Amino acid sequence: MTECWLIRHGNSASDLEMVSCSVYRQQMLKIITLAIALLVLPSVSASGQDSQKGLTAAQSGDFATALREWTPLAEQGDDHAQNNLGIMYANGQGVPQDYKAAVRWYTLAAEQGHAAAQFNLGVMYNNGQGVLQDYIRSHMWLNIAASVGGNEIASKNRDIAAKKMTPAQIAEAQKLARECVAKNFKDC
Repeated sequence: MTECWLIRHGNSASDLEMVSCSVYRQQMLKIITLAIALLVLPSVSASGQDSQKGLTAAQSGDFATALREWTPLAEQGDDHAQNNLGIMYANGQGVPQDYKAAVRWYTLAAEQGHAAAQFNLGVMYNNGQGVLQDYIRSHMWLNIAASVGGNEIASKNRDIAAKKMTPAQIAEAQKLARECVAKNFKDC
């Protein structure tokens, strides 16, 4: 079984625990859903698609409506909708589970500076889902989500990835993160 990472806060500041991928995914889904709820602002496009309507639908389990609302927005470049579609594809919610599609949507949002998408993309590179497992890319995206987006969980996951990397790999990941930020997240 592939190992997955999870940070659990216990009695100390950084209690860590390795758990199965299925448990990890369930717990990450809860965290990501909460992050979406906090990050997605209500917006209505000229075509009538409504990001908030999609969020409300997804939270109630109506993924068909969420897909219908978010797809046109995502295709028009809405980073929140792109990240949300990434979550749907990663979890097989209302669509067949498709990690490559999830990575594609996360990448589009991450390259616009969407911190949750940067975190999600880093996790996909941690677990080799939709991409070859790549600790350098994982570290890079988690580092960006931690430093630019202020995501504490990303920071802790970045540190876990670093424990599996050589100093040269860490240096390369840090260099790539700096370059990515300098390029305003384009072509990372």
